[in-house]
Amino acid sequence: MTTVYTCFCTDIVHEGHLNIIEEARKRGRVIVGCLSDRAIIRYNKIIPTISQNERIKLYRSIPGVDEVVIQEDMFYDDVITLIRPKYVLHGDNWKKGPISAIRAHVVELLSVYGGEIVDVPYTYNEKVKKIDLQCREKLAMPEYRRKRLRQLIEMTPIVKVMEAHSGLTGLIVEKTVVEHNGRLDQFDAMWISSLCDSTAKGKPDIELVDMTSRFRTIEDITEVTTKPIIFDGDTGGLTEHFVYTVRSLERMGVSAVIIEDKKGLKKNSLFGTEVEQTQATIEEFSEKIAAGKNAQLTDDFMIIARLESLILDKGMGDALERARAFVSAGADGIMIHSRKKDPAEILEFCDKFRAEDKATPLVVVPSSFNVITEKELSDHGVNIVIYANQLTRAAFPAMQQTAEDILRYHRAKEVDDRLMPIKQIITLIDEI
Repeated sequence: MTTVYTCFCTDIVHEGHLNIIEEARKRGRVIVGCLSDRAIIRYNKIIPTISQNERIKLYRSIPGVDEVVIQEDMFYDDVITLIRPKYVLHGDNWKKGPISAIRAHVVELLSVYGGEIVDVPYTYNEKVKKIDLQCREKLAMPEYRRKRLRQLIEMTPIVKVMEAHSGLTGLIVEKTVVEHNGRLDQFDAMWISSLCDSTAKGKPDIELVDMTSRFRTIEDITEVTTKPIIFDGDTGGLTEHFVYTVRSLERMGVSAVIIEDKKGLKKNSLFGTEVEQTQATIEEFSEKIAAGKNAQLTDDFMIIARLESLILDKGMGDALERARAFVSAGADGIMIHSRKKDPAEILEFCDKFRAEDKATPLVVVPSSFNVITEKELSDHGVNIVIYANQLTRAAFPAMQQTAEDILRYHRAKEVDDRLMPIKQIITLIDEI
């Protein structure tokens, strides 16, 4: 019989999927591909709420499905090479936007032996819309969001994290997708930075904005997004206070908190030794980590220790000693920071740390040493890269220049060509 192929990544089958199966049955023997978890996170960064095996069982239970296979490549190379289907069916929504790159590649693969694409009109009505909304809301629930960072670390070469300091910037991180050289890419998670949160409120970055206010920023973001969140916990404050912070972050669905091994009045690390900054002793900071781990209620949440040794010119030996001690105290990851433009000392630390610890996740924030690529960092054992303040830094000069030009010309016409239309901005915002 003629082989017909379609691929699903859903964990809920609705009438749109059934319509595709019905169209496939008209043409021959129906094989459904179950897009693997590893492929899904490259495709849309959403890990389904049910396991890969459960999805396979779900697809096999659909009337009219003859066989289910695993699809490991989101661009279909593996399954088309193996199955050589006469027809590949997909909703016609892949004819536009970044995912059109997938369709174009499938057309190229099928053209080798005369296969065809069938674009099935996308099913979109109030019932389907409600199911899609329910799926998104489920992904946003704390118990699903919180565990996703650990899953991403296991499944991706490097987890890409962008700062967000409001609901709107959260939506930008959530929805920005690019197609480059025939591949799709987007951010995996969000970083809620103390610096950017303080800056957005017009306050200095000295832990002046209290946790209640910072938690409100988290709530603004979690209300409209689904991706995992890493929270900048500064020094963590008093150990007695930190345990409550851990419990609160867990409850809100945050995946991780990063705390730095400094004490006293917090100053931004990029000042280095230009301002007085005091590092906590290894014993003090280890006690704080251990207290936080003892306080947490789930296995999903991560406490990541940030080392300031290189920032404060304490040397590589001090950084490695602290890393060992903090992992022993229970830290789920190590963040190494530097204010140098040359990434050499960061890479040296990563290599030496990885020589003795193959498992503990490594985090870097390449704000100063921004010449290095994600691939290079991954090659040296880095698991998470955080772009910690780029959205804030991009917005400020644009807003300042616009304000100056309106004052200069006494009207808004001269700035209009560099402004995004409000209609385009509000398309980011989902309506219920």
